[in-house]
Amino acid sequence: MSTELDLQEARKAIVGFVTRTPLVWDSTLTEGAGSDVYLKLESLQITGSFKIRGAANRMMALTDEERARGVVTCSSGNHGRAVAHVAGAMGVQAIICVPDWVDPVKHRAMEDSGAEVLLAGRSYDEADARASELERERGLTFVHPFDDPRVMAGQGTVGLEILEALPDLSEVLVPLSGGGLAGGMAYAIKKARPEVVITAVSAERAAVMLESLEAGRPIEMEEEATLANALSGGIGLRNRHSFAIVRDYVDRHVKVPEGAIAQAMSYAARELHLVVEGGGAVGLAAALTGAWTPIRPGAPTAVVLSGGNVASGQMRRVMDATG
Repeated sequence: MSTELDLQEARKAIVGFVTRTPLVWDSTLTEGAGSDVYLKLESLQITGSFKIRGAANRMMALTDEERARGVVTCSSGNHGRAVAHVAGAMGVQAIICVPDWVDPVKHRAMEDSGAEVLLAGRSYDEADARASELERERGLTFVHPFDDPRVMAGQGTVGLEILEALPDLSEVLVPLSGGGLAGGMAYAIKKARPEVVITAVSAERAAVMLESLEAGRPIEMEEEATLANALSGGIGLRNRHSFAIVRDYVDRHVKVPEGAIAQAMSYAARELHLVVEGGGAVGLAAALTGAWTPIRPGAPTAVVLSGGNVASGQMRRVMDATG
């Protein structure tokens, strides 16, 4: 049975937790693409990424008993920060399991929101396994980072906002990791405007969803160090929702290398005065470096900048390396 996402219910549930982020026209990308290109600035969202949308929608559906017991999740950073923020606002205990390499900015923000943060191994998948253990041992509710219909519906509200701001939208570039954002947005947009093209952008070193789609089933891959660490981690061999939605609703795929991601981060800082993390910049990297070309030249495209949480030291290194 196919997964259904309730977008309108999600919009109601997340009011008070999220802000409607700007959609801004970019002259440089427009000139390069020969089409109007707009940037959806989820990097300016509360908690610094789109993840607050899905976390809020899922957690607002908790029963009183589930709220009393608390929640647990795994995260490479942004989802954990979102869960911690929502849990703090709701008065719910939250445990966030993170890999040892988690960005210190995200780690500190989770703790500042009152969550218990556990360094749970060398990889995202090890953190995921630890979160699952805690779920069983303590009777906590697991708030999945992506493979949950409520989480995906929350992320899909980004697509609704773009459609409302840009009625003649032709194409969307959206980062792809576990498929929560790409799948949720693709579902939301295709249900309203089937002709809009959804292009998912993966980092070359964090492309497990893309590789899984090509294999025809969820697979595992060894994690690699990447500027786009927010996109790292597996999709789960027992993936129930996001794999199928991405497979059925995303039209085409692009991959970008580390150098292009660094270039995009630098461009955002120097030209747009925006801090955009590597995982949030992959769509911008595709548009900026020519890895992507519009499927309908001359028609408007929106590029999602999905997150802006990055340590200052990493940002300096990127800026130095890109001149």
